[in-house]
Amino acid sequence: MTTYLLCSTPAHGHVTPLLTIARGLVGDGARVVFLTSPRYADRVRATGAEFAALPADADVDLDDAGSVPGRAGLTGPAAIRFDMLHLFLRPGESQFAALRGLIDAHRPDAILTEPLFVGAALLAQTPAAGRPPVIALGILPLGVTSRDTAPFGLGIPPRAGAVGRMRNAALSVVAQRIVFGPVRKEADAVARRAVGVPFSRFFLDWHSGADAIVQFTVPAFEYPRSDLSDRVVFAGPLLPSPGAEHPLPDWWGDLDAGRPVVHVTQGTVANADPSLLLRPALEALAGLDVLAVVSTGGRAVETLGPLPSNARAAEYLPYGALLPRTAVMVTNGGYGGVQQALSHGIPLVVAGQTEDKIEVSARVGWAGVGVNLRTNTPRPAQVRDAVEKVLSEASFRTATRHQAELMTAADPLATLRAVLARVTASAAVG
Repeated sequence: MTTYLLCSTPAHGHVTPLLTIARGLVGDGARVVFLTSPRYADRVRATGAEFAALPADADVDLDDAGSVPGRAGLTGPAAIRFDMLHLFLRPGESQFAALRGLIDAHRPDAILTEPLFVGAALLAQTPAAGRPPVIALGILPLGVTSRDTAPFGLGIPPRAGAVGRMRNAALSVVAQRIVFGPVRKEADAVARRAVGVPFSRFFLDWHSGADAIVQFTVPAFEYPRSDLSDRVVFAGPLLPSPGAEHPLPDWWGDLDAGRPVVHVTQGTVANADPSLLLRPALEALAGLDVLAVVSTGGRAVETLGPLPSNARAAEYLPYGALLPRTAVMVTNGGYGGVQQALSHGIPLVVAGQTEDKIEVSARVGWAGVGVNLRTNTPRPAQVRDAVEKVLSEASFRTATRHQAELMTAADPLATLRAVLARVTASAAVG
């Protein structure tokens, strides 16, 4: 029986797509061992996979990262730098030790990892002959270094031609030596302790050295790279599996009133402070002839305060029923949620500058599928103007329909299976 070892840092947005992968591989008859936090043990086992717990010193609660001293208020590169140093690199050596133990115990045919699991990054630094193949699962925007793109984490779209490449080269020097210099130094120190050598490339680009990268989007939602390795394969988005959805709220019939539906969300993790996006969006939409439909992501609806007359809210909403009826989504830019919207042809208004959201938001603007507000705390007027722009200009709908056609035609699990078959066969020959 083929055995795969899946690895994920303890974060909802990282674990959830890997659960879809685990379920698919188990359905194929493979044995799957899933290494992550005990907080996700029940969800892992529900896929049919075997659960393996991270050691206590590697079990960082990334869903509560905002409470870590020193992180509040950080956005963009500063937030990424802080997270890399304090949340991802710190548990890396313990992750690596746990990974090595599971490899010895289960002899997996391949390691499948999301890009921020540092234990797998360290494993990829060891000689290929002495380890299973490492497959990076692209559940975040593609961050591989290219002459055609600015460094990951800056949220800067590409610029064509020689001028753009000169700009990118200069920005790469600044990013690696100054902006992310402390990250590079600490990453190399961690690697020296764990595997005896520093990282062979810039740490944020470690997965360029993986045996394969399966990027879960379509090429049209990713920056073009003339120097992209053939080890990168685009698979299409990992959309939620059909199944039980959240029940319809009692106001659901209001969606039939004929007004455009504008869905507003701050996701399921970074939603503790509704004043960042939910409240400004509600204020912005109050004066428009739309129906604002808000999901609080599990927070009490009462945290929103009094709702305008054209607004409805629920803790969770059934996306399978809501998205086909949505005209615009206003979001803080979670990668999975943005791709769900695009797979339904829904244009976006994005306001996210933390974690990878700065890169997601930049791609939304670059691809012409929405408006990037370039802020984490938009003013109501900014949201209102952006929603009106997206509703009135046909180019946004045209661009999102194109994305939807490409995304719905993709088969991400079939593509992953093909990559796994190729990589494991090559490893067996080698």
